[in-house]
Parts: sequence; structure tokens; C-alpha cells
Amino acid sequence: MNHILNFRNRYFFVWDLLTIPAVVFLAFVVRLGSARLEEYVLLAVVCAGIAVSLKLALFLATGLYARYWIFASLPEAVLLLKDALLGELALVAVIFLLIHWTALPPLPRSIPFLDLFFTLVVVAGPRFGLRWSYGVLRQKKGTAQGTLRRVLIVGAGEAGNLILREIWRNPQLGLRPLGFVDDDPGKKGQYIGQCKVLGTVAEIPALTKEHHIQQVLIAIPSAPAQQLRRVVEVCREAGVETQILPGMYDLLSGRVEIQRLRPVRLEDLLARDPVKTDTTQVQTALRGKRVLVTGAGGSIGSELCRQIAASRPASLILLGHGENSIFNSHNELHRTFPDLTLSPVIADIRDVARLRQVFARFCPEMIFHAAAHKHVPLMEANPEEAVTNNVLGTWNLLRLAEENGISHFVMISTDKAVHPTSMMGATKRVAERLVVEAARRCERHFVAVRFGNVLGSRGSVVPFFQEQIARGGPITVTHPEVKRYFMTISEAVQLVLQASTLGQGGEIFVLDMGEPVKIVDLARDMLRLARLREGDDIEIVFTGLRPGEKLFEELFLEEETYHRTVHEKIFISQNEQEDCLPVEQRVDSLLVAARQGDETEITRLIRALVPECDPAFGVAAESLKR
Repeated sequence: MNHILNFRNRYFFVWDLLTIPAVVFLAFVVRLGSARLEEYVLLAVVCAGIAVSLKLALFLATGLYARYWIFASLPEAVLLLKDALLGELALVAVIFLLIHWTALPPLPRSIPFLDLFFTLVVVAGPRFGLRWSYGVLRQKKGTAQGTLRRVLIVGAGEAGNLILREIWRNPQLGLRPLGFVDDDPGKKGQYIGQCKVLGTVAEIPALTKEHHIQQVLIAIPSAPAQQLRRVVEVCREAGVETQILPGMYDLLSGRVEIQRLRPVRLEDLLARDPVKTDTTQVQTALRGKRVLVTGAGGSIGSELCRQIAASRPASLILLGHGENSIFNSHNELHRTFPDLTLSPVIADIRDVARLRQVFARFCPEMIFHAAAHKHVPLMEANPEEAVTNNVLGTWNLLRLAEENGISHFVMISTDKAVHPTSMMGATKRVAERLVVEAARRCERHFVAVRFGNVLGSRGSVVPFFQEQIARGGPITVTHPEVKRYFMTISEAVQLVLQASTLGQGGEIFVLDMGEPVKIVDLARDMLRLARLREGDDIEIVFTGLRPGEKLFEELFLEEETYHRTVHEKIFISQNEQEDCLPVEQRVDSLLVAARQGDETEITRLIRALVPECDPAFGVAAESLKR
């Protein structure tokens, strides 16, 4: 096969040089026969000379000799046809001028059509013959060596066709497409390239056995999560590996390459469309600024740092309490952005004196506050920590932001702050109110961004389920009806940064997270992706709701009015009720109770600060003490 791979266009040039004049004579012979050919010999010689000169010049000018013909397809065929037509038109024009100025006999009208046909045959035939020969030899070699993976493509549409072409363009991938499957009955039996539409998705198990399929490539960029689940489940039953083309965004942007195929991930099966944002406004806001990120070693904080760093700020201050996480985050950012000024800072946001040192030394201009205690059951057992970290830490940062003229302050909040049943949610709601009050007082861009769970964050449900699956189960789910909103870390941070550029200050932004997902469905999806069966391989066990947990999370309070911003995935709430007694005065009493470890007083004061607390708030904490 190497001699085909090394075939050079100069050989085609020599072939064209010899055959183009020959086909001109062939056209005269076919049209006139040997009897009348003598009177047209001179005209045939002139036509042959002009044809070879014009057509070779045209082929060179249009890049016909710069093509790699073993991967030729429709664009090359169109180029050949266009060059042949233009060359023939130019030849006819020159010949008619010569006939007009000289004594040459008239050109028979059928000669140009015959010459065009024969030219296409001799020019296109060897080139596409080379492509066909390469495909046959590659297939035979792969079959003989057993190296080609036999693949089936789901989706006989534009994306499927592009994937098929990419497979042929990339022989190093070692893939052999056996056919397509598509649920459109009108496509069954039709061919795309050399591959036939063999059946529907439901027929994958039978087709896998019949054709010894080793891999299924999913090429349905606009498929809803429910359809993807069905395909993944059918492939799991067939015992065949699946990979997926990312999404319609990549298809429309022209970035469909076989190398972009990847294993099906959990986020592909979520019941919502992926989020795409225009980062131009964000980059403008961040470029050249000194930016402080708290909780910079956590899942959200570290992703904030990555995306902020890409906007080329003047400097990035990574503040966190855990030295290992800050160390890892700093090293990763330094490798990726070696020219960016990075300042790793180990500090506790509850220590206002230490924070003053940090502000005096680094003079931040924007703050993204992601530091928080977030685990609901742990905060139920340790309410003092929830208050001092989530409330006092936020209050300290807000006071220093006001004192130091910080223009933008963005706090990461949670859907658990709506009608909170937990200490974590209640303290985040108090923190939201502190942000809104500070924004009204100083009239700066201080906002909170509220969203739900993020896939893959540390301590979240997905890594927890992954550990349980790795141990062989069981997977523990609190309740069969419990639902949560989900978003990927990258998407959530994109929207947080987008929200930071919206509004005037004092707003609570809420991210549109799509439809909530049942946790038990999430567990079953993870089993499907692991090619395991519920019950046969791993059990799912229901353990009951933990202290402070709700069946359903909410994104807005009843008294909140909200509307979409200019970004379709971001809502805004602006109707925080005025309070005759400022939040900060009540927070003082709350902090005193926290320092004294008075859990009953903490609960009472939080109920006063957050009257929208769910009736279940505080009940869990009481049960824990008993």
C-alpha cells in the first residue's frame, strides 16, 4: 500500500500531457471515421496542441496537481468537472478565432462534446481509481491483520456523512465503517458513500452480531437526552462500546472531526441543551484588572480561575484556606498561563485582619467569592461553622470591598438558599441579603449568582456514585423521588462570569439549569455508561433523606418577581424587601451565638433573618442533638 500513499501528482501531469492530445484525435475519429479524417488532420493537430497547452495551464492554476487523490471526494470531482468545462470552452473559443482568420476547415459541432467526455474519462478515471484502490487495499490489509475496528454509525444525516468521510481521511484511526442505523424508515436500504443504512437503533444488537461490530459512533448532534439514553441502553445490551460527536454547536462551526469523538458522558444524558456564551463582554470586563478569587482551590473556584486567566487580567489572586488545593491550582494555572501574574494566598476569610493585609498588598479591583461550606449534613451537625464561614466570611469581604473601592463583587450562592431547610442554605441566604444590602449602600456592582448542583464537583453526588460503582456497590440514593438541578462546572462558571457583567448592583442572578433530574435516574445513567445492570451487577438502595435535605430544590421565592436578562440562560431577581432593621445589625447577634456555640439561639436568629425558611428548618438539627 505504500506505493499508493507515495503516488505523486507529477505522474498525473505526465499522464495528462500524453492523453489530452490523444483524446482530441479520438474525438475526431469517432465523429468523422477514418475516411474523412484526412481533410481534418491539420485541424486535429492544431486542436490537440492548443488543448494540451490550455488545459494543463488551467489545471496548474486551479491546484488540480496539489490534491491528495487517495482521499478525493465531491469537492475534487466538482473541481475536475469545472476545469474540464472551462478548458473546453477556451479551446472552442480559440479554434473558432483561428478558423475565422485562417483557411482551416470548420470544426464539427459534436467534436467539443466528445472531447469533453473523453477528457473527463482520462483525467478523472486514474485519480478516482487511485482513491478506490487505496480503499480496497486498506480494507484488505486491515482485515488480514485484524487491526480495523468494525464500527456502526448512528445517524444517517449530515453529521454521519461527515464522520464517514473523516474515517476515510484518517486511515491511522484503524476504523472500518460497516454501515449506518437510523430511525427514519425512509432511509433504510439507502447508501451514504459506500455504506448502507442497515436498520434502526432497535436493531443494533442484531446488527452487532451479524457484522461483528466493535464500536458504535453516535452522530446525532441535536438528539435530546432521552434519545441518547435509549441509544446507550441498546448499545449496552449489545455489549458494544459507544462514542459520541459533541454537539450541534461544533457541527455548525465546522469543527466536526473524527478526533473529536469521545465516550458518552453523563452530561450528554441531562435533560437540557448545553450552554453557550459569548465571552467578548466578559473578556472586556476582566482584561487588565486585578482579580481576587476566594475558595480558589475548590471545584468552582479553580474553574473560575481558569476562565478568568484566559481573559488576560493584570493579576489573579488565588485565596483559599487549604494549602494543598491552592498549591495544585496555582501550579496548573502557571503551566497554562506562564505570563500571568499569579499570587497564591493562604488565608481564612473569617480572619478580617489577615484579609486587610491581603487587600493592602494586592489591591484587588474585582472579587469572585466562591469560598463556602457547602455540605448540608455536615453543616447541620456544625451550625457554628456554617455561620462563621458562610456569613461572617462574606461580611468581612464585603466590608473590605467597600473600604477599598472594589468595583465588582460576585458571590456564588445556591438554590438551597430558597426556602431553606438546612443550615447551609439558610446561611447562604443571609449572605445573599448582605450582598444586596452592601450594594444598595455603596451603589456598586455587588451581586449574587444562584445555581444548583454541578456535575463532578468535589464531594458531590457523581464522584460519590463513581466510588460506589468502583467498589461494586450498592449505590445509595436518599429517596426515589428526590430531584436536583444539574450543570457542568464549566457551564456554571461561564454563566457566573456572564452575570458579573450584567445589572447595576444588588441583583440576585439565577442560572437556568433546565429541568431537575431525579437522582435515581442519574444513578441508572451512570450504570448504563459503566455497562452495568441494576440488580444484576449493582443494587440501588434507598436510605432516606438526610438532615436538612429536601425532595425538590427551588430557584425563586414566591415573593420574588424575576425575568430573563439579555442572556437567555440567566434570570434576574431585584425585589429584595426593605427591612426596617438592617441585616448587619442582626448578623452581629448571630455571630455572638455562633461563637458561644448556642445552636438554639443560632436557629432562632436565622429564622428572624430568613423568615421564608421552610417549617422543617431546625428540626434536623434538633434530631441530631437527640
